[in-house]
Amino acid sequence: MSIYKNDLIKIEIEQSEIPWLKVFTQRVIKEFSECKIDEKVEIFRVLDIIEKEMISYYKPQKINLASFGNMLPHVHWHISARFKEDSYFPEPMWGKKQRESSLKLKSFDEFIKNLQKLL
Repeated sequence: MSIYKNDLIKIEIEQSEIPWLKVFTQRVIKEFSECKIDEKVEIFRVLDIIEKEMISYYKPQKINLASFGNMLPHVHWHISARFKEDSYFPEPMWGKKQRESSLKLKSFDEFIKNLQKLL
């Protein structure tokens, strides 16, 4: 589900127990080095806004930020808020489950509304 888009990028929700978004280029290109400078600047502009809002709103243990796309060869960045209480911490979300989640997070919908105002 897309929560924001412009001519250069779009931001989608990754369904998860943690706050997790993905930032895609609108152009379907395989590698970050293929991005035009305005696309690179826009990616980092929105990642900066998202990270700051995740920190302010959720106060996570750590923000994870990564660009990988072996299954989907389209430039995109993952940004997620991680907590000691999430099911996989400190493993990656696709790693070995460590426990049943005991997260009690603030409203994700409210986070998205706040974020959309900032973008």
